[in-house]
Amino acid sequence: MTADPRRTIPQVEQLVRDAVGEMDGLPRQVVVEAVREVLASVRRRARRTGEAPTREEIVAEVRDAVAGLRLAPLREVVNATGVILHTNLGRAPLAPEAVDAVVEVARGYSNLELDLRSGRRGDRHSSLEPSLRALTGAESALVVNNNAAAVLLVCRALAQGREVVISRGELIEIGGGFRIPDVVVDAGATLREVGTTNRTHLRDYERAIGEQTAFVLRVHPSNYRVVGFTASPPLGDLVALARSRRVPLVLDAGSGLVSEALGEEPLVRDAVTAGVDLVCFSGDKLLGGPQSGVVCGRRALVDRLKKHPLMRALRPDRMTIAALARTVDLHLGGRTGDLPVWRMIQADPGTLRDRSVVVLRSAEEHGLEGEIADGASAVGGGSLPGETVATPVIRLRHPRLSASGLAAALRAADPPVIGRVEGGRLVLDLRTVPAELDELVIAALRRT
Repeated sequence: MTADPRRTIPQVEQLVRDAVGEMDGLPRQVVVEAVREVLASVRRRARRTGEAPTREEIVAEVRDAVAGLRLAPLREVVNATGVILHTNLGRAPLAPEAVDAVVEVARGYSNLELDLRSGRRGDRHSSLEPSLRALTGAESALVVNNNAAAVLLVCRALAQGREVVISRGELIEIGGGFRIPDVVVDAGATLREVGTTNRTHLRDYERAIGEQTAFVLRVHPSNYRVVGFTASPPLGDLVALARSRRVPLVLDAGSGLVSEALGEEPLVRDAVTAGVDLVCFSGDKLLGGPQSGVVCGRRALVDRLKKHPLMRALRPDRMTIAALARTVDLHLGGRTGDLPVWRMIQADPGTLRDRSVVVLRSAEEHGLEGEIADGASAVGGGSLPGETVATPVIRLRHPRLSASGLAAALRAADPPVIGRVEGGRLVLDLRTVPAELDELVIAALRRT
């Protein structure tokens, strides 16, 4: 009888001892679970093939698995991709004042829902709402988890069982495969599509609005652009139509541009001033704050959102509120230059070139070849589609590693440095690297 190959597979405790050198502070139980998963995989392969790997091969698998666990926790990285609002890297870095605010409320208790004057239960929106009203010019405002949550809440609270009128050219898909049509339908509303992909006229909206219309939804194309033979009614005309038919007009403004002109992005205050009833936008894009979504507009409508049961599931925590409040204060104080996002957007190309020269010289001293080239940084994060900022970039070639191999080596650094591969070279764009982190980039290149 042929011996079962699975009998030669080491036991869990033996392999945990072999992996001790890779644990590096990981909880023992986490390592044990990783070992069990490796062994389960090894046993399945042995049952299928009739052969088991050697002890050395199994130990190597275990060590790889445990080493991977050390990279799994959320950690700081150096963004040298040139994409300012990089969704995979957490979008907007917070201003130091916002970070301090988070630490302050996170390390102890806070008056999140306590009215300090009366001693009674308060409203978690009350501390932030006055600033948001001042920033947007709206009568009222609230904050939720993100902008998709804001749109979901508006649809559920105002349109459940009724129709939402929207242009076919605005049925967009945002990051991660989430689609505006899905959000509207999952909220219990019915889509009433008007116009065509490239051309929607005011008369299309006029014909669609009826007794079942809950509101008209306008979606700003913040992550795409349709060019050529296109048409869309001006916002003012849509406001006038909605008012004449006594239905609200809701604008998904996307990126949250509030105090600086930038490309074709709409200013939230302009939309409010034009008469849009509710405006939804992100807090972690051009606003430069934490992940969040803001809804501002007519008080009567915002109050309906606040009272809806779904609001409890979407409400922000104390750390989001603290960071967003400080971010809004920076805008109100005219200090957008203190926000990392805007500091990157407005960075001087000459200064970036000087810094790039220093990094390149250090890389060349350690055997890499490269050049400073004219490149482009992207705002990213679903903002300003197709728009870039002219930027000098570093193009590197390693004597032994391919461009992707060099990129992988930098990702394995501590902290990881994230670049981009382009035209067979590793490209580093210092527009998204704070100057004080240049030495970390240099150190990572030295270790490749």
